Amino acid sequence: MTEQTHSSSMFIGTSNHGFGQHAQEEIRRLFETQVQFRHIIPAEVFTFTIQEDKASVIEKLIHHEPMFLRHMQPVDAVLEWDGSMEALLHPIAESLKLEEGLKTAVQVRKTEQVSSDVSLGDYKRAIDEVLEKEYSTIPVVKDADVIVSVFLTADKAYLGVSKPEHNLSDWSGGAIRFRKEEGQVSRAKFKLLEAERAFGLDFGQYRSALDIGAAPGGWTSLLLERGMKVTAVDPAKLDPSLLRNPKLTFLQKNAADVTFQPQSFDLLVCDMSWSPRQMAKLVKGLLYALQTGGTAIITVKLMHKKPFQTVRELVEDLSPELALQKGKQLFHNREELTVFFIKA
Repeated sequence: MTEQTHSSSMFIGTSNHGFGQHAQEEIRRLFETQVQFRHIIPAEVFTFTIQEDKASVIEKLIHHEPMFLRHMQPVDAVLEWDGSMEALLHPIAESLKLEEGLKTAVQVRKTEQVSSDVSLGDYKRAIDEVLEKEYSTIPVVKDADVIVSVFLTADKAYLGVSKPEHNLSDWSGGAIRFRKEEGQVSRAKFKLLEAERAFGLDFGQYRSALDIGAAPGGWTSLLLERGMKVTAVDPAKLDPSLLRNPKLTFLQKNAADVTFQPQSFDLLVCDMSWSPRQMAKLVKGLLYALQTGGTAIITVKLMHKKPFQTVRELVEDLSPELALQKGKQLFHNREELTVFFIKA
């Protein structure tokens, strides 16, 4: 077993598949000290070791949150193990130092090289039992005091203890899951649900929304559920189930061909499969309809895998009307990320 020294700290970082190098680049830019990276799952999961203490690294990453780092967990101990449950449980009890009686969420992940005979649920239940016996912890899934993270590879177990907010996401690996509903228009709804959480928003507080490029209506459906009046614009058709909603105005036109009263909306959303600069030009032309202080949530397609340049150009194209608040590649994003702006 090895433990991190006070002068350095190790973490496991997780990105969407194919964007690990971008997450690493953001981490490298943020820290002046040398950062060491090692892949666990290529282009997706990696360790990073920084010559700073754990608390200061966490604070810096939370206050300057990277766009492509979906989830992070501290590594407080690394166990050498042979893949057996028995070899894992005894060292966990010894190496983790927990206060008595904490509500504890155990999150277990593993690589494909780890035996599939034992499920993640089996590992979690066994670790829960050990922690209950050793520290009188209370096993929970949500609203935990601390998260105990266990990442298993073929020959090592990485252990860490953290507060949920220190992991960037309180879901294991940042893989946030929503239940598919009967009659759901599209899975794009999950993307907007996740954006609401990631950006600390409450769509129930908005009154009137403009959805640009709305078809088939995944985002429109969520906004209607939250009680908003929604104006949806798209030359394609919306799902018929939405058209009966009295709070919906559907304009089956190109967004470049519609006009509104100034300051009509307090929320503007756009989830279009256009090139970023084309999309930005279209959105900019409609910003007069967004109230000062209003919110814009926009999906940016990462064409040609130049994400930092793409975001920089988007911010430039939409300024000075829109001020960037946060950009994040969400779990439900693919070759894209989601950006949150406020109307200046």
